[in-house]
Amino acid sequence: MSTEGLNSLSTEPIILAIETATRAGSVAIARGKDVLASRPGDASSSHSQDLIENIDAILKEAGVELSAIDLLAAAIGPGSFTGLRIGLATAKSLAMSLDRRCAGVSTLAAVSHATGLGESTVALLPAGRGEVFAQMFAVRDDDVQALDEPAHISPIALIAKYGSYSQLTWAGEGAHAQVELIRSEARARGIELKAGAREPDANGWMLAPAAPRLAENVARLAFQLWRKGNVIDPEELRANYVRASDAEIKTHA
Repeated sequence: MSTEGLNSLSTEPIILAIETATRAGSVAIARGKDVLASRPGDASSSHSQDLIENIDAILKEAGVELSAIDLLAAAIGPGSFTGLRIGLATAKSLAMSLDRRCAGVSTLAAVSHATGLGESTVALLPAGRGEVFAQMFAVRDDDVQALDEPAHISPIALIAKYGSYSQLTWAGEGAHAQVELIRSEARARGIELKAGAREPDANGWMLAPAAPRLAENVARLAFQLWRKGNVIDPEELRANYVRASDAEIKTHA
């Protein structure tokens, strides 16, 4: 796949980012780390119904031709199985048609990046049946460092794993879904759960605001991968589901 063809007006790549791991999803276009346009999806409809339409809309908003895209970025999971398949298939198809390379970005890393600076951010996404996907990160500027491995766990196991930390930022759709449990556990530990952005050196637990345009963070993290040379050919772009699908579980039961 071609690594040439960068826009002649800039040495930084023009990135089309696709995030379909969450319910609504989003898309974004960035030049380097600067977002040119972004658009959230519709949580009430399938990604297959509005993804291409949303991509067309942000291309027009940014004044960018599809042929000018240098890098295709996609959230690779965890998240919705169906959503991930749709997003990755779209990113692969576009990359192959344009002869471009791809960047795969962890959905949980993008969730953490969206919260801003912090030494202990727990990113959570719903995993169905009341469970969550969880992973802890340290966020320093555009550097997101994983502090453990992504896990598919129950709410009880979630608190057992992270409840001993006196300083935490809880982030993502999974955190908002489990907010009552998190608030109750904070109260039991004599910790106040606050909502909003937290300064890096502050103590206590914080609930980060929702991030409806997570594709912007996918784009910025993809730019970091591009700078490090960690881009891949389209056929190498694969989902990280973290857990087996319900169909696979039934097959092996």
